[in-house]
Amino acid sequence: MERSVEYKGGRLFYTVEGDGETIVLVHGYLESSEVWGEFAENLATDFRVISVDLPGNGKSSLYGDTHTMCFLADAIIRIIDSEKISKVTLVGHSLGGYVSLSIVERFPERLMGYVLFHSHPFADSDEVKRNRIREIDIVLSGKKAIIYPVNIPKMFADSNLDRFSEALEKSKMIASEHEADGIVSVLIGMMNRKARDIVMTHSGVPVMIILGTMDNYIDYGAMVKKVILPPGGQMVTLKGSGHMGFVEECELSTRLVREFAIRVQTQ
Repeated sequence: MERSVEYKGGRLFYTVEGDGETIVLVHGYLESSEVWGEFAENLATDFRVISVDLPGNGKSSLYGDTHTMCFLADAIIRIIDSEKISKVTLVGHSLGGYVSLSIVERFPERLMGYVLFHSHPFADSDEVKRNRIREIDIVLSGKKAIIYPVNIPKMFADSNLDRFSEALEKSKMIASEHEADGIVSVLIGMMNRKARDIVMTHSGVPVMIILGTMDNYIDYGAMVKKVILPPGGQMVTLKGSGHMGFVEECELSTRLVREFAIRVQTQ
């Protein structure tokens, strides 16, 4: 069921399906709530699943030139409040993980736990910042249509492109519908975000990190060495996935998130 709520003069859109304790799905860059598909449907057999359109994405309103991680986090809290929910489990994909960490930092009491799905707690490297600036320049020059045909295929493991061709085309379609201003606002927000690795290790909020060995955006080997998990933290490897494990290994991903959500609800 699609719903919306007022937020700072605009509207936030999201969907709600299923019953039970709440899992909130927060999508990544060039995505919307539509990207979750079968993964969200699977979880909804056991949980109430809220899939959000972040500001400037999907049907949600655009706000200003920059969407900081804190601003996006406040939007998630607004949705949770509108549903009269005290605590949730967050699942953040890529950008959604950065937003989730801002919620961990500022609203830990609202969380039972959170999943960083193909995401991490570190700030952008200089190389990534240069790439974001290059994308901003492309979008501002009126050529946003050349971004997603390059970016979206890289989100899947190279060996999975043929197998998941339908999902790839769906992701391209979702990305193509983004307005230029919305793309730029979130690129600036991601580029300027701070590291939150200390937040992750000291917040006391249970965390699971899911990484793919064939991720073209996150160096799996380097990330495994770099991440310091908090006590009880969990890191899981998807050996058959790139950056889209909830599609590329949907059944396994569903089971991992389901087991994590049940565990944190009973702690």
